[in-house]
Amino acid sequence: MTLDNLLRTGQLKRHTTDRVEIGNLLAAARRNLGDARAENISTENRFDAAYKCIMQCALAALMANGFRPDTKVPGHHQTVIQSLPKTVGLPAARVVVLDALRNKRNLSDYTGKNIDPASLATCIQEAEWLLGEVGAWLAANHAELAP
Repeated sequence: MTLDNLLRTGQLKRHTTDRVEIGNLLAAARRNLGDARAENISTENRFDAAYKCIMQCALAALMANGFRPDTKVPGHHQTVIQSLPKTVGLPAARVVVLDALRNKRNLSDYTGKNIDPASLATCIQEAEWLLGEVGAWLAANHAELAP
């Protein structure tokens, strides 16, 4: 599926962004990653902060490509994550991992299911990697938006 197909199905909307908006998203992603590393808060809150970093990075990539999710449409987190192969060329295997983390976050938020330490470590690692990858992709492909 292409980004234009997601636009036609109503999952995405056109969006014009700028350096300030992208910079704000990536600064928030860095803060969330820092929070995820803080060992004095619960595993669930650390996981949630790392997941927010992932979402903010994926959203910045989507916006740099001229789109944003329609947050009124159910599944917009899934759409943002699954757009990463189209926005920054992320391999499908990585998207599978990120989508599994999204699912764990949903289970934690909506059922109270605990987050295990291995999942937290994976989420933090994926957030670190994605933050670096999106930053490098922006510098190489959209220098006018790179903070």
